[in-house]
Amino acid sequence: MKTLRNILAIAFISASMIACKSETSPEVKTVESKTEINTNAAKKLDPNATYAKAEFGIEGMTCAMGCAKTIEKKIAKMDGVKSAKVDFEKEIAMVEYDEAMVTPNSLEEAVAKAGDTYKVKDMKTVDSFSSEKKHECTAAEKAACANKSAKEKMACAEDCKKDCCAEKKA
Repeated sequence: MKTLRNILAIAFISASMIACKSETSPEVKTVESKTEINTNAAKKLDPNATYAKAEFGIEGMTCAMGCAKTIEKKIAKMDGVKSAKVDFEKEIAMVEYDEAMVTPNSLEEAVAKAGDTYKVKDMKTVDSFSSEKKHECTAAEKAACANKSAKEKMACAEDCKKDCCAEKKA
């Protein structure tokens, strides 16, 4: 009986040693994959195309690097998009695109695919982006400010989003 137990113990230990590998280096497998880089520099844009500019608000962004940049990259990778800029602080996106290849609906779908929490609002086509053109105060606007109190000047600047009444600091 002892002999049978010893034989079984030796068989068990031998089987364990054969079955277990005692290699310390990990197994490395090389897999070939095809990667496609699709950036604005790599894309071929049609110089004869009609480009439109769209500006729209994006709700649901919580950070500049994660949310805004993710949406910006997603839109910029679309075929037919010449440029895309997402401003986290203003919660707006400014996109220049080929009208034959991209529609406002496809831009809205791209934003939705970037994340479930992002919602497009107030989509409109524009001649120039709001950040490109700064308001130049006319002489009449400056003259109208001359007779206002400091409090009225601040209210005017806040109401119309221009600072014609704001005093310039040197």
